[in-house]
Amino acid sequence: MLPCVSAEATLEFYQALGFVVTYQMTKPYLYLALRWRNVDLHFGKASKGLDPAEENSGGCLVMVDAVEPYHRVFTEALRAKYGKVLGTGRPRITRFRPGQSRFSLVDPSGNNILFIQRDEPEELEYGGSKKLTGLAKAIDNARILREFKNDDKAAARALDIALAKFGAEAPVVDRARAIAARLELAIAMDDAASGKSLRQQLQALPLAAHERDLLAGELGAAEGLEKWLGDTATTTDKKKSRRA
Repeated sequence: MLPCVSAEATLEFYQALGFVVTYQMTKPYLYLALRWRNVDLHFGKASKGLDPAEENSGGCLVMVDAVEPYHRVFTEALRAKYGKVLGTGRPRITRFRPGQSRFSLVDPSGNNILFIQRDEPEELEYGGSKKLTGLAKAIDNARILREFKNDDKAAARALDIALAKFGAEAPVVDRARAIAARLELAIAMDDAASGKSLRQQLQALPLAAHERDLLAGELGAAEGLEKWLGDTATTTDKKKSRRA
């Protein structure tokens, strides 16, 4: 049973995602039950002093065959309800890139509902795969920090250090992958200055046509993230214009 700070906010978020209420009681005590397909979530009153901003209130794992369809359905549901994706702040849905094996729903109380693909490796090689070296290993380490630790700052720092140390000697394909990954992180962290510089570096790389084809997904990840987050920015700009 997950802690609930606000019944109203909890119901609004999960119903926006498509969950239906199967039980609701606020007196003499709080108890909520919601269901989406075969996923049942139950909530009780949060302990006194719980701070949702710390985002370690509670959580559960939802094991699925493939995570991408779930992320797509929830994203579309949020757009339909709010006119945007709740991709930042709280509540939110974490971003997703091709090949990822998990994503999270972070609710108003700071609970983390983690959707995980069943065939995800049971053990992670923190620091990057031991089969890799140099910049390639750092890219793998950044992937783990980004997708499994939700630590964009640590992932960005790992890539910055690796690019400075190995960038000059690394194959151009690895440099492109590292810079593209770092650009995506800059966008996620709303670091426009770094994003502009990284775009210029990426465009200046002497990649052959077949190499660009090989890296198409990674090179396009930043644009995909911008579009995904752009719904929020566009909606915010419209609200500001109306107020002005």
